[in-house]
Amino acid sequence: MTVTSTPRTGVTLRLLDKADKEIVKLDRAVLGAFYKFQHDFRRNPQAGGFDLKQLEGHDRLWSARVNREWRALMIRLGGDDWLLVAVKHRGHVHKNLERFNYGINHITGAIEYVDLQVVEESVLRRGPTPPAAPAPASPPSAAPAPPEPAEEPLFGAYTDQQLVDLGVTQPLLPIVRKLTTDDELLGLAEYAPRHTGEVLLRLRDGVPYEEVMEQVTAPVAVAEPEHNLDSDDWQAAVDRSQTVVITDDESLQSILEEGDFGRWKVFLHPTQEKLVRRRYSGPARVGGGPGTGKTIVALHRVCHLVRQLPPGHTTPVLLTTFNRNLAADLRARLLSLGGPDVLARVDIAHVDQLATRIVSEADPGNAKRRIDDTAALREWRELLVETGQARWSAEFLSDEWNQVILGQAVSNRSDYFTARRAGRGRSVTRSERAGIWQLAERFAQRLETKGLETHRQIAERAARLEMARRTRIDRRAQAREERGGLDNLHAEAGSGAWLRYRYRHVVVDEAQDLSAAHWKMLRAMVPSEPDDIFLVGDTHQRIYDNQVTLGSLGVHIRGRSSRLTLSYRTTREILRDAIRVLGGADYDDLDGDADTLAGYRSVLHGTEPSLRGARSWDEEMDLVVEQLRAWHDVPRESTAICVPTNDMVTQIADRLARAGITPSEITQDGPRGDQGVHIGTMYRFKGLEYRCLIIAGASEGLVPRASVDAWEHTDPSRHQRELHRARSLLFVAATRARDALAITWHGEPSRFLVPLLGRGAASG
Repeated sequence: MTVTSTPRTGVTLRLLDKADKEIVKLDRAVLGAFYKFQHDFRRNPQAGGFDLKQLEGHDRLWSARVNREWRALMIRLGGDDWLLVAVKHRGHVHKNLERFNYGINHITGAIEYVDLQVVEESVLRRGPTPPAAPAPASPPSAAPAPPEPAEEPLFGAYTDQQLVDLGVTQPLLPIVRKLTTDDELLGLAEYAPRHTGEVLLRLRDGVPYEEVMEQVTAPVAVAEPEHNLDSDDWQAAVDRSQTVVITDDESLQSILEEGDFGRWKVFLHPTQEKLVRRRYSGPARVGGGPGTGKTIVALHRVCHLVRQLPPGHTTPVLLTTFNRNLAADLRARLLSLGGPDVLARVDIAHVDQLATRIVSEADPGNAKRRIDDTAALREWRELLVETGQARWSAEFLSDEWNQVILGQAVSNRSDYFTARRAGRGRSVTRSERAGIWQLAERFAQRLETKGLETHRQIAERAARLEMARRTRIDRRAQAREERGGLDNLHAEAGSGAWLRYRYRHVVVDEAQDLSAAHWKMLRAMVPSEPDDIFLVGDTHQRIYDNQVTLGSLGVHIRGRSSRLTLSYRTTREILRDAIRVLGGADYDDLDGDADTLAGYRSVLHGTEPSLRGARSWDEEMDLVVEQLRAWHDVPRESTAICVPTNDMVTQIADRLARAGITPSEITQDGPRGDQGVHIGTMYRFKGLEYRCLIIAGASEGLVPRASVDAWEHTDPSRHQRELHRARSLLFVAATRARDALAITWHGEPSRFLVPLLGRGAASG
């Protein structure tokens, strides 16, 4: 992606994707010198102190002095347009002039730069460790030992031309040919152009050549046939490359110091860029596993939609999600990404907050006390005791009320008789529905009498209110059309300003967690037009019991679904174990079909997750303290512990405090302090990420809860749903870790950990 804003300087200085990854690793003093260099260079590149000169043997590669020992390498695109590709020690520059390779990829049309020396060293670091000493000689009488078979090259099945046709950077082919292990491949992918790394990783994962061509290369290939691609048109190539124009010191500092989000703000993958800018004929969905950039795509999409709006001060774009913490985070990120002008045109609210606002407009004097699902279940139990009804359990009735009646905004008995009950397991007859409806009415009246209401009731009422308003809007539009486009001034008077759709565009993050009532409300808030609803989510991360089929709710995404498959956050090792936790269970795609993590891969490499068991919870807490001390070089606020229950949060916090480690509990409003190790239940970790993470209490009976198995024979469908949720919760927790993951338990390990234990685990 190229940022086209005009710099307020004498020259244009751009930064190439991946150059920042090397720069940010520089010593603090060198990084400070680099900040000063780019500041001064943008104003006067001809200043004598830069010693600006073209490197011998290169047409476009130039060197400029950063400080006494370090040099900036830049490609001169033409005139006063420069592309910064690296910052190197001057000794490395002089020794490796012939190893610096750059050009325009003839498939993608993008500018690529490769330091072959750096790539080779990265591959060697990941290669097999040679034996410490030669094996002892065989006795004279023994037959000579057969030689160890040479490892097969990873890409021996493909010709050079096939790899080049996929867009693999041609100068890297000799190194690609020598790769024999996955670690070596990851070493190459770390410093190779991003497209090359993605192609090779897909091939190595067994994706057929034709599918890699279709899914990875075709979306980013230039439209022109090869013979029409001008391989010397660098100005055209820069528009197809992942670069950013450095307009001021703050923008560069943001890229280098805001971590992954700083990079995501400017270096979108071309496939993500297309999703952001595409015009959709209706609702569209982007799926993908953790760390694939779904939320970033949603935020860029919001910015894109805002920039298409006519001038004004309204807020016609809604950005919503299920979780309050995530909504606050989205606001901060959108401000960083688009600035106050974009933020001013966007309404950001978590979906229950939005529903509450709608209901409050219709009933401003409502003083009912809000209760959660657990409290509502207690009310169901008390109602059944009072009525003496024993045919249905309180749990069954609570689910029926939440998932079917409230979930689908069913407002009368007739509609309940025809309501879909997908995923509810046990079927019910018409007469049974009549009895259930009667109990549901008595339950609603019970809450009304006690001055109570649930979030699900609010969502259902908000959906009905918005659907009714949409009906009035549609009737008015139809009447206007019948009058030949003329307004009825009498009918419009007093309500015309109010009776319009609330938004022009709706963008939803973590879409898998919304209920059917939420979707009905959102569908009614925006007209059915191109680019109306854009949602991102992953049903493998669904941690709330909200089963929906979007098509049945008026949100038709068929033919407009895309999937991201490359994780930029979690290491390959953590990702592998997290996927094993899911155990091959089936997950839906929010529209009745199966969702899959096939092809979901990481370009990052790290250590194996640690698995350790203890005899008791007290001993397990000792393991947690021990692990935190082993991560002594990681800032405490970059480490976290997640546990199954609130009681365990309190106990872990006390244990850390006694060990001299500051704890910081994660509440519904986020961490209580900026310092210390973050601790919370698994639900609190949705949308968060940490360098190092401990999942403690991963014991059978806690993950999943022992009560889940009570449904195995009485309600098999619910039993499977609850197991799915428990797996998803553990999957979400595991994928919050970036660099290191440790899992501990006491007693018997969770059944979900069995696929991981095959590679060994320590016991306390």
